Amino acid sequence: MNKFKFLIAATLLCAGAAQAAVPAAKIQAMLAKPAVMCGRFDQTKTLAGMKKPLASEGRFCVVAGKGVLWRTLKPFPSTLRLTRDEIVNYQGDRVAMRLDAKTEPTVRVINNVLFSLLSGDLGQLDTLFEGDGSVDANSWNVSLKPRQAALEKAIGTIKLDGGAYVKSIVMNEGSGDRTHIVFSDIKTGEAAMSKEEAALF
Repeated sequence: MNKFKFLIAATLLCAGAAQAAVPAAKIQAMLAKPAVMCGRFDQTKTLAGMKKPLASEGRFCVVAGKGVLWRTLKPFPSTLRLTRDEIVNYQGDRVAMRLDAKTEPTVRVINNVLFSLLSGDLGQLDTLFEGDGSVDANSWNVSLKPRQAALEKAIGTIKLDGGAYVKSIVMNEGSGDRTHIVFSDIKTGEAAMSKEEAALF
């Protein structure tokens, strides 16, 4: 399920969350909505029963109308690409996993959330999550809880905070595992992507 958590994190990076208790309109007004956005992520995962957290880092790109690229660079290189039709995991140049949205219901759910966000239709999040949040002059924060037990088991509760962009995401799973992702060095526009990254779309 880790790959799906990465995707959900990247999905939530694209826009805020729409809940009755969340000031969605104010958050949407603060968020930048570039056609291309890339940056760095630093992830720390704390597993229940283990003292030392697992750390990883890499790059991400979000391209409106195309999808999300999540490239782990350390400690082990791995690339995850999500488009409207499929999820592909690359290990180097080799395809390690491919899930088709036509045959995998989970892929369809993730894709629906992602592309609803990219098109500005936040109704999809409201059907999947309940939550609350607050906004001040330059920042906002949101807490989300899945409405469905299966989704809550898969990803747990989610907390986000940011301003023009999402700055961090914390996911707390029912198992006790905790994932903290911090986003930085965000750049926008076609030049934000490397040639290698652009080629994967």
